Amino acid sequence: MGWTDERVESLKKLWQDGLSASQIAKQLGGVTRNAVIGKVHRLGLSGRATPSKPARPVFKAPRPARPAAAPAAPRRIAEPAIAASAPAPAPVRYIDEAPGSATVLTLGAHMCKWPIGDPSSDSFTFCGRRQDEGVYCMEHARVAYQPVQTKKRSGANELARSLRRYI
Repeated sequence: MGWTDERVESLKKLWQDGLSASQIAKQLGGVTRNAVIGKVHRLGLSGRATPSKPARPVFKAPRPARPAAAPAAPRRIAEPAIAASAPAPAPVRYIDEAPGSATVLTLGAHMCKWPIGDPSSDSFTFCGRRQDEGVYCMEHARVAYQPVQTKKRSGANELARSLRRYI
């Protein structure tokens, strides 16, 4: 359906009333939302009497400034209690390895898949030792799978510290 003078006047009135392009298209019938937007643009109807969506307030009231704390005497921070039952983690040993015995083509299901060397070089190999479980042999599994480090918490001190972040 074309744009007659009557339909253009109706479009102008509905646009000034603040209806959306979809609502105008439904009321006019026979046109799409995009056709309404295109006609509004060609007619140069930029302003509206009322916006289709309520405007959000642009200005936010500033937060009140925090009072500056007076410099106090240096405090001594208590050392956190160390749990006697937690075993110390074993030091990580890095092994200067010679080239392994397996390449990508010779790597089998029960061979250690620890990479040795630079993957972009021709001398890149894998460990290739026999392993019963997992992906790596026992020596490489110790390096790859480190025990989880437990966080040391000191009860009230930790609570006070975490609350200070939000104050």
